[in-house]
Amino acid sequence: MRIAFFGVGHMGGPMAANLVKAGHEVSAFDLVPALLQEAVNAGASAADSPARAVENAEVVISMLPSGAAAKGLYLGDNGILDAIGQDSLIIDCSTIDAATARELAAAAAADSGRVMIDAPVSGGVGGAKAGTLTFICGGPEDAVERARAVLECMGSKIFRAGDNGAGQVAKICNNMLLAIHMIGTAEALQLGVDHGLDPKVLSDIMFASSGRNWSLEVYNPWPGVMEGVPSSNNYQGGFGVNLMNKDLGLALEAALASKSATPMGALAKSLYGLHANAGNGGLDFSSIQRFFKHRDE
Repeated sequence: MRIAFFGVGHMGGPMAANLVKAGHEVSAFDLVPALLQEAVNAGASAADSPARAVENAEVVISMLPSGAAAKGLYLGDNGILDAIGQDSLIIDCSTIDAATARELAAAAAADSGRVMIDAPVSGGVGGAKAGTLTFICGGPEDAVERARAVLECMGSKIFRAGDNGAGQVAKICNNMLLAIHMIGTAEALQLGVDHGLDPKVLSDIMFASSGRNWSLEVYNPWPGVMEGVPSSNNYQGGFGVNLMNKDLGLALEAALASKSATPMGALAKSLYGLHANAGNGGLDFSSIQRFFKHRDE
């Protein structure tokens, strides 16, 4: 297929590269020249403008940092929506608020019946590189099925959460829970180490016990306990604290809209906010482990 891809950063870059590996013709656009060059090195072609990227595209994919960026791409002064073919499928993989996702889908359908789905992802940079992402989709059932062949080139699990916007709601629920159990894992590890326990031994014990969770098992936040994760690379790479703060903000906005009680989510947002304000916004979110470290060490 001919695919236009917008946003080839830490996540989008590997996703676009996997589409190329699967035999698709990818036309990429990004505002950062260095990122665009990396996509070209991986086999994509570079478009010199957003409108040029979508020429003859059968599928349009965006992976952008915010709802404002997604709205600007499609509906801004130089928005590409009108330049997209009427039969093209639009897949927004950005994590944004559900209201904006619904607005974009409605705008796509309004003039010519273009179909757009929201398909935020879970799995991090490692999953993007390995092609094992989970896609959490919102949109018409037939559109999600139509997208499946493309999404399967980048991920191993594809869910339809419901209609447009539902993918975003499910994603922010997941990331709120992720933040909560990462904080709990870091807190428990610090408590054990403060009492003389080896963090690796304690991790093994909790992994085999009722405290087992994804943060402990797959993404351990204590440096040196697990290879190949950001905590063992000075918390570089992965999913940034600033991005986690953004997602937690979306979760709290959604909670206010539905009058849902999310006290743990609110506490997680507060802790990650403090952590970012201390200069850690660019580190991986597992660096919350440092928040619990004794300040005199």
